[in-house]
Amino acid sequence: MSENAENAQDAQHAAVATEDRASGEILLRVSGLQKHFPIKKGLLQRQVGAVRAVDGIDFEVRSGETLGVVGESGCGKSTMGRLITRLLEPTAGRIEFEGKDITHLGVGGMRPLRRDVQMIFQDPYSSLNPRHTIGSIVGAPFRLQGVEPEGGVKKEVQRLLSVVGLSPEHYNRYPHEFSGGQRQRIGIARALALKPKLVVADEPVSALDVSIQAQVVNLLDDLQQELGLTYVIIAHDLSVVRHVSDRIAVMYLGKVVELADRDSLYRAPMHPYTKALMSAVPIPDPRRKNAKSERILLQGDVPSPISPPSGCRFHTRCWKATEVCRTTEPALVELKPGQRVACHHPENFEDQAPQDTVLLSAAKEAAELVSEEALAKSAETSAAVAAEVAEPTKPTEPAKPTAPAEVAEAAEAAEPAEPAESAEPDETPEAAASVASDEPAASQDTGAEGRKPAGEGGVTPEA
Repeated sequence: MSENAENAQDAQHAAVATEDRASGEILLRVSGLQKHFPIKKGLLQRQVGAVRAVDGIDFEVRSGETLGVVGESGCGKSTMGRLITRLLEPTAGRIEFEGKDITHLGVGGMRPLRRDVQMIFQDPYSSLNPRHTIGSIVGAPFRLQGVEPEGGVKKEVQRLLSVVGLSPEHYNRYPHEFSGGQRQRIGIARALALKPKLVVADEPVSALDVSIQAQVVNLLDDLQQELGLTYVIIAHDLSVVRHVSDRIAVMYLGKVVELADRDSLYRAPMHPYTKALMSAVPIPDPRRKNAKSERILLQGDVPSPISPPSGCRFHTRCWKATEVCRTTEPALVELKPGQRVACHHPENFEDQAPQDTVLLSAAKEAAELVSEEALAKSAETSAAVAAEVAEPTKPTEPAKPTAPAEVAEAAEAAEPAEPAESAEPDETPEAAASVASDEPAASQDTGAEGRKPAGEGGVTPEA
C-alpha cells in the first residue's frame, strides 16, 4: 500500500508540474543582477578596487524549460548560478522566484525556499563529504528541512538512488568507493530529494568521461520529463547545451551578450562573440575532413574583470568594432522574436549603427583572422535573414531580394578606396590557407554591410 501511495504521489506531482510547464509562467526573473568582489590592500584593508564577476544581467526562466548558459572561463557563469540560488549575496539587482523578491533574504528567510531551489555542483569529488555515507549525504535535506517522507528517510533515499541509476545497496557506502559519474549521480539524487521546482546545474558533466556525460545528460532529461523540473544548466560544451536547452544565454565578461532559443542561436547567431564560439564546434562529418577550416580565431585574451573595457566589452577582440563600440555600451534588445542581442553591428541582421563605418585598429587586425569566404557568406546570410524578418510587415517590398547585389556594389565601390591595405602580409598560417588574394580589400571594407562575417554554413550542421 505504501508503494502505491508513493507512486500516486509522484504521479500527482508530475501532473502538477506538467500543468505549470504548459502554462509557461515565469518561475525566475533576474533584473540588473551584479556581484562585485572587493579588492582590499594595506594594513587597514581599504578597498582599492573590485572584481566585477557579474555586472548587470537580465533574463527570465519559465516553468518547465531549460536555460543553458555558455561562455569562456571567468565570464561569471558559476557566480551567476550561486547568486540565483542565494549561496552568494548580490551586490545589486533583483531576484524574483515565483513573484517573490528573494534578493536579500537571510538564512531563516531562505530556508523554506531551499526546498524549491537546489544546485548540482561542478566537482563531484569535492561536493560530497568523504566522512559521510551516501545515505547520510542524500538524506541530509530531509533532516535539515524537518521533512519525514512516507516510509522513512532510508526508504526514500534508496528510492532516489534507484531513480538516478544506482543500487539501493549503495546506501551504506562512502564517496571514495564510487567513480566520477556515480558521484555526480549522487549529487543529482541529493538535489532532487525535496522535489525542487528549480535546479541549477553548474557544469554537471565537465569532469566526466564522454560516455558518462551522455548517461548523466540523458538522466537529467528523463527526470525533467518525469518530474517537470526547470533547469538552469551552466556548461562549456556547446554540443551538450544544444542537446538539453530550450533557450541559451551567452555570457562575456559578466554580461549577457545574446539570449535566444536554441534553434535560432545555432542557425543564425547575431553577436560576433557567439559566432566565434559556434565556429569552434567540431562537425562530425567525414566528408568535411579535407575541407578548409572556417574557425574564427579571436585575438588576445579576455580582458580583466577588474577594469573591463569601456563601451562594448567585446570590442577589443571583435573584427567589426567601430568607434561607437568603444564609447557606447549596447543594450540587450530584441531584434528578432525570441532573440535578444547586445551589439551595434550584429551578425545575420541589419546594422544597428550603419553611420559608423570606420573600423578600429584592433578590429582591422582581428579581421585578418576571418576568411574571405566567411565574410562573403555572412553578407548573403544577413540579407536573407533581414528579408525574412521584414517579410511579415512588408510583404510587397521589392528592395529586399536585391540586398546581396547592393552588398557587392558597396564592396566594389569601397575596394579602390584603400589600395594600401593590399600590401599587408598574412600573419598566420590559418590566414594563408583560407584567405584569397584580395582578402584585404574585403576585410577592410568600409561599407556597413561589407563588415558582416561568417555565415553559419561552416559553423554548425544544418538545423
